Amino acid sequence: MKILLITPPYHTGVVESAGTWPTLAFGYIGAAAEEAGHEVEIYDAMALNHDLETIKREIESRNPHVVGTTAYTSSYPAASSVLRAAKEVNPSIVTVIGGVHPTFCYEEVLSKDSLYTDYVVRGEGEETFPELLDAIAGKRPPESVRGIAFKSGNDLVVTAARQRLKNLERYRAAWHLFDWSLYSYNVIPGSRLAEISSSRGCNQACSFCSQQKFWERTWRAREPEAVVAEIKYLYENYGINVFNLSDELPTRLRSRWEKFLDLVIELNLPIYFLIETRVADIVRDEDILWKYRKAGIVHIYMGVEATSQERLNYFRKNYAVEQSKRAIDIIREAGAITETAFVVGTPDETPENIDHTLQLAIDYDPDFAYFLALAPWPYADLYNELKPYIEDNDYAKFDFITPVIKPKAMDRDELFNKILDCYRQFYTRKLSKWNLEKDAFRRAYFFKSMELLMENSFLKKYHANLGKIPELVTARKRYDD
Repeated sequence: MKILLITPPYHTGVVESAGTWPTLAFGYIGAAAEEAGHEVEIYDAMALNHDLETIKREIESRNPHVVGTTAYTSSYPAASSVLRAAKEVNPSIVTVIGGVHPTFCYEEVLSKDSLYTDYVVRGEGEETFPELLDAIAGKRPPESVRGIAFKSGNDLVVTAARQRLKNLERYRAAWHLFDWSLYSYNVIPGSRLAEISSSRGCNQACSFCSQQKFWERTWRAREPEAVVAEIKYLYENYGINVFNLSDELPTRLRSRWEKFLDLVIELNLPIYFLIETRVADIVRDEDILWKYRKAGIVHIYMGVEATSQERLNYFRKNYAVEQSKRAIDIIREAGAITETAFVVGTPDETPENIDHTLQLAIDYDPDFAYFLALAPWPYADLYNELKPYIEDNDYAKFDFITPVIKPKAMDRDELFNKILDCYRQFYTRKLSKWNLEKDAFRRAYFFKSMELLMENSFLKKYHANLGKIPELVTARKRYDD
């Protein structure tokens, strides 16, 4: 059969300002489908910035038997619109959706959107998807496929859960399916960006997070040698020089992580890495942070989330609040870029609490800080506690930008304006500091990032509220030119 995997046209206005990268899950399930004898295409409607009418024309011209897509909660409305478009083009197209949100909310998906959603894949899809394709082709009953949900008449059928892959090397991403001309890291001009995975899962228990729920607090890792061989392959065959590690927790085992760093250093390639990790792991690795930087790690995101121990405990972050500042300092001393986020907008949030968060964010002094409106994922541990305070149930707004929760002591407009004020005050101070930065790479990186944020992110809509930040960035750009 002919399979068309479509990245939904969901745009948050934050991450995309930095660049575009492929949907890694499509690489893996595409490879599994090809191995089973099917023809697979990946159509990145998001990176192409295609609207639904264009998507419909693409589906019509490609004429697939099956259309698949993926979704997390805020991208789900866009993903469901893709499946609806497929059915409008040709009702005989079989539609499949996977990802975090459908994995947990399959009942809602198949009740609200049953007219254009045929199957939900729950959990990892490498083994499930080819078996489901066999069922679609009539080679086996769909009830025999583990890890799916679907409607049979008026009945909801939920098959037994599938065990997670025991061997992460069993499937390699089908890199040839991606149009690499679409993907770049805008902060580094002329770059080509790939997303790769060296591990899957997270053993932490953050109460607002989707990933620890999706992976059931498990963690599995690939061998460092295999990951580094893949990096070398992508560099040599597709010109990839920026790698975003999709791992939630790549640094969990120090010995394995250090081996990875050593092997990358041995490659001696002109490549860069963007990673996410935990505060506690950076503090643990203080003596080898030089290896991070020598291996090409230039940008490290850590989920600080809160600036009080009470709030950290509420989020179940499992580290001491004073470690955050130390971790940021360690990364800066190594010459890498630090990025973190602070979550605001809990039911007990007050203007004074936000002011305190801002002040400590200024004191912590990361290179980049984001002030995120708490998103109440419907399957997160905090959801039942947050549900009475949710005023807007539009999933597309569960984007960490738009406040959908009304705190007891604030209205949502007030909360949003406080968030904007946090950006204004934080980055006004940062701009002054970055003017004095002696490291040319770090200085250029910061001002290019700020230019992209102000011109391409959601902040562009709120220039007036942000005061002099745009003028400072523009002035600096003229100076650099």
